[in-house]
Amino acid sequence: MEKINFAFLGTPDIAYETLDILKSSGYEPTIIITSPDQKSGRGMEIKETPVARWARDHNILCLKPEKIDTSFINDFKKLEMDLSIVVAYGKILPESFIYTPKFGTINTHYSLLPRYRGASPLQQALLNGDNVTGVSIQQMIFKLDSGAIIISKGLLIDINDTKAELKAKLIKLGGDLLVKVIPKIIHKKIIFKAQNEAFASHCKKIKKEDGEIDPNGNPEENYNKYRAYFGWPGVYFFTDVKGKKIRVKITKARYENNSFIIERVISEGKKEIDYTEFLKNIN
Repeated sequence: MEKINFAFLGTPDIAYETLDILKSSGYEPTIIITSPDQKSGRGMEIKETPVARWARDHNILCLKPEKIDTSFINDFKKLEMDLSIVVAYGKILPESFIYTPKFGTINTHYSLLPRYRGASPLQQALLNGDNVTGVSIQQMIFKLDSGAIIISKGLLIDINDTKAELKAKLIKLGGDLLVKVIPKIIHKKIIFKAQNEAFASHCKKIKKEDGEIDPNGNPEENYNKYRAYFGWPGVYFFTDVKGKKIRVKITKARYENNSFIIERVISEGKKEIDYTEFLKNIN
């Protein structure tokens, strides 16, 4: 396999796992760019990103710029990259950076563009109760998720898929599409397809408070929220217990006979228990 000098830009585990797929197929980045280390947890320990860990484990140069500024771009130009690949990097890239590599910059987006441009396409598909989603590899331009499509492929969503299951499927699909498309880009065997702006839709960045639900609200909407926000931010509700308002997180639920059925919960300061047991304790 011919050597391709490419930069990989990514931050979370979704990018880490994509790197595994690329490496197993013979594509190892020359350089990795990720977000700076952050303080987290109660002890405010400094932690590196999953992608930074991957770079360290595979002995690959890893840069963690606070921002992609002129100085950084000038240094990047000296590396003479063939291509840049972006997978959930989390920062806006300047136009001058996007076009620096010989074949530009491509981005993996977890929807069938132009549907669900933005920060949370996976979650939005679940929130809307979609039956189909997919992955798009696009030529990056300086406009959010608006570049020409290089390749895309659809994926069926199972009614029982939470964010965790769907993410795993999309990571695999996205990685496989990258492996398929990289040599075609290098050998100029790509036909770019412009997005139809008339069909564009957008999704927002998720906040912790988005996970609040009314357990007696619309059952299908509650279940879709549970699926979309599984893990983080999770879904939760507030209830009064002995005159005190407490937050209750739903850790397990199902959708059955048009009903949202809560199975397991964690209330503030307590351990996870069956929802039926929780109701007995507060009544």
